[in-house]
Amino acid sequence: MRIPRIYHPDSLQVGSEIALFEDAANHVGRVLRMSSGQALELFDGSNLTFAAEIIQADKKNVKVKIVSSRADSRESPLHLHLGQVMSRGEKMEFTIQKSIELGVNVITPLFSERCGVKLDADRLAKKIQQWQKIAVAACEQCGRNAVPEVRAAMTLESWCAESDGGLKLNLHPRAQHSINTLPQPVERVRLLIGPEGGLSAEEIAMTAQHDFTDILLGPRVLRTETTALTAITALQVRFGDLG
Repeated sequence: MRIPRIYHPDSLQVGSEIALFEDAANHVGRVLRMSSGQALELFDGSNLTFAAEIIQADKKNVKVKIVSSRADSRESPLHLHLGQVMSRGEKMEFTIQKSIELGVNVITPLFSERCGVKLDADRLAKKIQQWQKIAVAACEQCGRNAVPEVRAAMTLESWCAESDGGLKLNLHPRAQHSINTLPQPVERVRLLIGPEGGLSAEEIAMTAQHDFTDILLGPRVLRTETTALTAITALQVRFGDLG
C-alpha cells in the first residue's frame, strides 16, 4: 500500500508529536481507517518531507510522531503565475487541480467582461477556500511539497496591471507568436487564460497596454480548461522541467 501523503500547515520538526488538523484527521481516521503504528508522509510547505508514525487515531482525532525528514524539491525552475478567468462549476476545480500537478506556483481567479461566474462576496470567499483545499489535495497526490497559493479573486485589469518582473503572455487565436518562438531563457511567466467566450477587443487592447505578448497554441480552438493545461505544459517543456 502506498504511504499516504498529508499536508500539515504548521512547521514540522523531527521528534515532535503533533495532532493532525481536522480535514487531515478525518481523511486518515475516517476515510482511510488507519490506526496506531501505521506510517504517514507529511509535508509542511517547505521542500522537506517527513516520515511519521501514527501513535493515536480515531474517526475525529489523529496524533502522529515525526520520525525523520529529507530534502525533496519537486519545484520547476520556471515560476508560473496563472491568471484564470473563472469558469463554471467543476471546470474551475479541474483547471486548478491539473495546473498544480503541472507545476503552477500561483493561481489568481479573475473576473472579465464575459466571465460566466456571478458570486456574492460570501460565496466567493467560500469558493477560494474550497479551491485552496483542492490545491492542497493536488500536492498530496502529485508529490509537490510547496503548496501553491490560490489568491483572492480580482478584476482582469487589476491583475494585468500588477508587475512581478516576468514574461506576460495572453493566449490569442490570431497571434503571430508561438511558445516555441519565445526567446530563452525565461524564469517567470504570468499566463492569462480568458473565459469560454474569449476576451473582448477592449480587454485584448488593455493587455497590450500592460505589455502582454499574444501567443498562439495551434490551429484549433480549445476550451478554456484545455487551453490552460496545454499552455502550461508547453511552457514547462520549453522553459521548465517537463520533457
